[in-house]
Amino acid sequence: MNYYYITGTSRGIGKAIAEHLLDNPSNKVIGMSRQKSIEHPNYHHFFLDLTDAQQVSDFRFELHGDAKRIVLINNAGAIGFIKPIGKLEADTIIKNYTLNLIAPSILTNEFIKCYNTLDTEKVILNVSSGAGKNPIDGWAVYCSSKAGIDMFSRVVDAEQKVRAAHPQESIHKGFHIFSIAPGVVDTEMQNEIRKANANDFSRLEDFISYKAKNELSSPLTVSKKYITILDDMSKIKNVLSSIKDYE
Repeated sequence: MNYYYITGTSRGIGKAIAEHLLDNPSNKVIGMSRQKSIEHPNYHHFFLDLTDAQQVSDFRFELHGDAKRIVLINNAGAIGFIKPIGKLEADTIIKNYTLNLIAPSILTNEFIKCYNTLDTEKVILNVSSGAGKNPIDGWAVYCSSKAGIDMFSRVVDAEQKVRAAHPQESIHKGFHIFSIAPGVVDTEMQNEIRKANANDFSRLEDFISYKAKNELSSPLTVSKKYITILDDMSKIKNVLSSIKDYE
C-alpha cells in the first residue's frame, strides 16, 4: 500500500491530487486541512489549522507496516493580504509564515523523525512557487516564505546526501525531497489576487489578463503532472524545479 499525506486537501491543487491518487486502490490518502471535502473509503481526514503552529506540532504521523511508499505533500499555502510592507497587521504576517513555511518545516521534521528507520521509499514534495525566486510587490510574506521552503528543501536534501555517505547511517533508504512550482493555476488564490487593490499591487492587470486570456492551468491538469512526476522520479534532476520543466 502507498500512503500519501497531503496538506490543503479541501480545494484546489491539493484536492485534485488527492482525488487522482484515490483512483488507484493501492493508494491511501491522509488529508490535513480545516475543512473536509472528500469522501472515499481510502481517504482519512485530520481537521488541522495549518496557521496554528501548536496544532501542527501536535500532529503525529502513523507507522504503516504494509507501506511500499510514504509521501508527504506540503501543498497548503496562502498569499494573504496583498499589501506592501508597512500596511500589514502583525497577526497576518505570523499566520502566513506559519502556513507557508513553518507548518511544512514542522511536518517534514516529524515525517523524517517518524520514518527514519523504515526501509521503504519515502518522498517529500513541497509545492513551491515562482514567487520564491522573483520579488512581487504586495507579496513580501508569500515570496519570502516560498523562497524559504526552497532553501529548506535544499538543506534537507543535502543532509540526506551526507547521511547516505556514512555506512552506519545509510542502512535504510533515505528520503527524497523536492520543491516543485506548479505555475499559474486557476485556484481560489488567483481569485483573491484579482480582487487586490491596484494601489497596493502594481501587477493587478497582469493577473486579470491571465484569467481573461485563459492562461491559467486547471488544478486537474496540474495534479496529473505532479503525480506523473512522482511516479517517475528519475526525471527529476534538481531539488528545485517547475512543472513546466517536465513538459
